[in-house]
Amino acid sequence: MSALETAEQAPSRGRIDKQQAVLAAAFAVFARGGYAQARVDDIAAEAQVAKATVYNHFHDKESLFRQAVQSLSRTALAANLAAIEKLASADGDLTTRLTEVGRHLIECYCTEESRTLRRLVCAEATQFPDLVDLVTEVSRRATSALADRLARLSLAGELEIDDPELAAAQFAALLAGPADSLLRLGTSQPSDTELRAVTDAAVRTFLKAFGPGR
Repeated sequence: MSALETAEQAPSRGRIDKQQAVLAAAFAVFARGGYAQARVDDIAAEAQVAKATVYNHFHDKESLFRQAVQSLSRTALAANLAAIEKLASADGDLTTRLTEVGRHLIECYCTEESRTLRRLVCAEATQFPDLVDLVTEVSRRATSALADRLARLSLAGELEIDDPELAAAQFAALLAGPADSLLRLGTSQPSDTELRAVTDAAVRTFLKAFGPGR
């Protein structure tokens, strides 16, 4: 890379870094007090940038809120898709692979960021109904990706599934339902032992319903 190319790209990287810092700070501030109580001054202070920098990047508080939610949603989706992709591996038997995927999915679901994202979007649903659709789309796309992998396993004879989309939704529910109970509306964090037990039970139940020769 030439010195000129480096000089041209440095400001761009710096701008992206500042944007990410502001988005992370904004999410933290919105999560603490909600949209109405959040102040751009507080977000700027949290991000350690000038208030003008926040406005230069995001124009107003509403745009910043939307982009903060969108950024966390993209991160959550990427984590879910990476977990689901592990089903493509031929390493280990199906129970082992499903358990690994289930464990990663439930961990993604229970992260502080994911819990806060769901809570924040629900709290602001009346004012920002489109963001509810955005978070729901993350779940839909993850379920669709899981359905694709389950369909491939069914074609390979490792599972017996008539409706992969429904089977994927049911596997997700076997993980999320007990996890929600353990989370107690986001007021507690399940232990590794509890998450492992939920995952193991989900996989056992799923394979009883969809395993070969059931």
